[in-house]
Amino acid sequence: MFSDADAAALYDVLNPWDPGAWPADAFYEALLADADSVLDVGCGTGAMLVRAREQGHTGRLVGLEPDRAALARARRRTDIEWIEGTAADADRQDVRGPDRQGEPSGFTLVTMVSHAFQCLVTDEELRASLDAIHSALRPGGVFAFETRHPRARAWESWTPDHASTVEYPSGRGLRVWHEVESAEGGVVAFTSTTASAGPDATVLHTDRSRLRFLDEAALDGLLARAGFLIEGRYGDWDRTPVTAASREIITLARRPARPA
Repeated sequence: MFSDADAAALYDVLNPWDPGAWPADAFYEALLADADSVLDVGCGTGAMLVRAREQGHTGRLVGLEPDRAALARARRRTDIEWIEGTAADADRQDVRGPDRQGEPSGFTLVTMVSHAFQCLVTDEELRASLDAIHSALRPGGVFAFETRHPRARAWESWTPDHASTVEYPSGRGLRVWHEVESAEGGVVAFTSTTASAGPDATVLHTDRSRLRFLDEAALDGLLARAGFLIEGRYGDWDRTPVTAASREIITLARRPARPA
């Protein structure tokens, strides 16, 4: 058997949060260090917020996640708020929280890391989510996220030939790979398969997912509609501009301090 809880534990093995090893993690860690209240939308198992608390962050940290198995794993840490919900729930009162010491409710920073923004597939999901995130931010607050640049066509390498072989926490060897089913209209549908390592390669778990690939113009139109101003746009984690060779579109979008 390979349960949803096992899949959540495997995610941490495949995607350890390590700012010393991964420039993306270091980029977000620096943003969190300067923010007194943070909402991580699509927080998964919560590794980024846990790291922030361990590094001495004393402000309000909230993780919002729809996957119950991932959230159960995150909830092992009790000094962070973990809430079940999607990006469109970011403006719920239980997420925004009460007014604190004369400050309005909401956050100075909202993040969607590890390409979580691409899980918003339909125009309706994108509009509802961006409206909610805008509302969850305090005036002057920042929404930070990244998407894979569609020009880089990352999905072309999602094949069994690029499988990862890892050791599960129990010591069990596992092999994980992806296979694309379709890539149409900016949406890529694919399966993620977990199998036992070795000659038998018994399939233990299969997930089906869809991701949306948006270019800069489409992103900017959606952000402007929701009331955001683009404060930063980068093609790599060293804050260099987006170029023809960029694999990422990294965005810092600010909620204006005053209505336009």
